[in-house]
Amino acid sequence: MITPNSPDRLYSTRLRTALVLAGSGTAGAYHAGVLRALHEAGVRIDLVAGRGMGAISAMFAAIDGGARLWEPSGIWKSGAAQRLYEWRRSLRIAVVALLAAGAVLLFPLLLLAVAVLVGLAGFVLTLVGATDLAGAVTGGFAARLGSWFSPGGLPLVVPRLVLLAVLVSAIAVTARLAGQVTRRRSRRRMTRGLLWRLIGHPLTSTQTVELFAAQLWSLIRGAAPLQRPRNLELGRKYVELLADNLGQPGFRELLVVVHDLDARQDLVAAFLRDQHRPRFFGRLLGAGTTRAGEALDLAGIAREHAIDVMSAALTLPVATEPHLVTFASEGPWRGETHRLCDRPGALTRVFEELASAGAEQVIVLAAAPRVAWPHELSAGRADVRGHAGEQLAAFETAGLRDVLEQFAGRFAGLYLIRPDHNPVGPLDFSGVYDERSDRRYTIPELVDRGYEDAYRQFIDPVVGASGERIQSVTTT
Repeated sequence: MITPNSPDRLYSTRLRTALVLAGSGTAGAYHAGVLRALHEAGVRIDLVAGRGMGAISAMFAAIDGGARLWEPSGIWKSGAAQRLYEWRRSLRIAVVALLAAGAVLLFPLLLLAVAVLVGLAGFVLTLVGATDLAGAVTGGFAARLGSWFSPGGLPLVVPRLVLLAVLVSAIAVTARLAGQVTRRRSRRRMTRGLLWRLIGHPLTSTQTVELFAAQLWSLIRGAAPLQRPRNLELGRKYVELLADNLGQPGFRELLVVVHDLDARQDLVAAFLRDQHRPRFFGRLLGAGTTRAGEALDLAGIAREHAIDVMSAALTLPVATEPHLVTFASEGPWRGETHRLCDRPGALTRVFEELASAGAEQVIVLAAAPRVAWPHELSAGRADVRGHAGEQLAAFETAGLRDVLEQFAGRFAGLYLIRPDHNPVGPLDFSGVYDERSDRRYTIPELVDRGYEDAYRQFIDPVVGASGERIQSVTTT
C-alpha cells in the first residue's frame, strides 16, 4: 500500500479537499488540536465529514466553530469533557444502595472478626503477665459486643437497613422504567423484556448531547441573550447559519454518517453546494432504487434533523440508549420513529460518500495510533470503561487500516494525521495512567498532541512542499 503521506503525492489547493474526522469519545480532543493547526496554517477545506465524535467535530468545523473545541475555555481543555458519557443516574443509585446493603450485612461479621482479634490480644497479655489488663480489654469488649447483639440491637437494625437499601435500589430502577415508558409512549413501542428494561444501557449520552448542543447554540446566537430553542428549531438555525455563510472563510460543506438500526442501513446527512447535490442525492442504488430512505438533504426539509443526527452520532452502540428520530409523514418513512446510533465501522461509508460528493483529495484525522509492533503489549484494562474502550479503539484502528488500503489511489491525494502513541481510550475522559511513560496522560495533552502532529505530519512536509512545487510550476 502506498503511504498516504508519500512525497510523491502532490497536495494542491486547487483540488476539492475533504477533511475526514474519525473516532469516538476522546478522539474529539485530538481532532480539536489538529483543527487548530489547520486553521492557523490556512489550509483550504471544502468539505468536512465524520462519524462518531468525528461527526461532532465536523459540525463545529463546518460553521467556523472549531475554537469552541480547542481554546482554554472550550470543551476539551476546560474540564467539561469529564461529564461526557456518565453512568446512568438510576444505575448509580441502585449500585450504591446495593453496596450499602452489602456493607450493612458484613458489619456483624466484621465485629466478630474484631472479637477474635481482641481475644488473641487478651491471650497475649495473659502470657506476659498482664492479667488485669487482659481481663479489662476482653471483658469490656465482650460487654459492648453483648449489647450490640442484644434483641434490640443489630439483629433488629441490620435487617431494616438492608431492606431500606434494597427499596432504594428498587425505586431507582422502577423510576427508570417509568421514565422510559413516559418518554417512549408517544414515539416508539417497547417490546424488550422486563430485565432489560430495568438494567438497560449502562451509560447515558443525554449530558453529552446537551453540552455540544449548548455550545452550538452559543455559536449561533453570538452575543445575543436568547434562550436556547428546542432541538428541531436549533437544527434549522444551524443549517440557516451554514447556508447563509457557505463560501465565507471557515464555513464548509458537511457530511455525517450514522446508523439506522430499524432500517439496518447507514443514514447519510449532508449539506452540499448546489452543483454537487443532484449527483449526490439523485444517484441510483442497486435495482434502480433511489437514496431517499438513506440520504438526508440538510439543505432541504431534513434541516430540522441536524441535531438529531448529532445526537445519533454521540450514541454509542449497546452502551447508550439509541436516539429516537421521527421522520416527516410526507417522507419515504411515512412518519415512522427509528432508532439511530453510531457505527464504528462506518468510516468506509464516509469515504464512499465523499467520492459521490466530488472530493478529489482527502485529509484524514484519526486519534487511533499506528498498529502495534512486537514487544509493545501493555496490561489489559480491568475497569468497565477501559475494557470497552480498548475494544472500540482496536476496532477503529483496524477499520482505518482497511479504509486506507481500499481507497488508496481512488483520490488524487490521501493524507493521514494520527498519533504515534495515544494511551487515552475512547472513554477515558478524565485521562489515564500511561505505562510506557510512567505518568498520567490528560485530555488537554491530547489536544496539544494533535496540534503538534498536524504540523509535523502534514502542514510542514506536505502543504509546505506542495506550495513550493506549485509556485515553481506556475513560474515556468
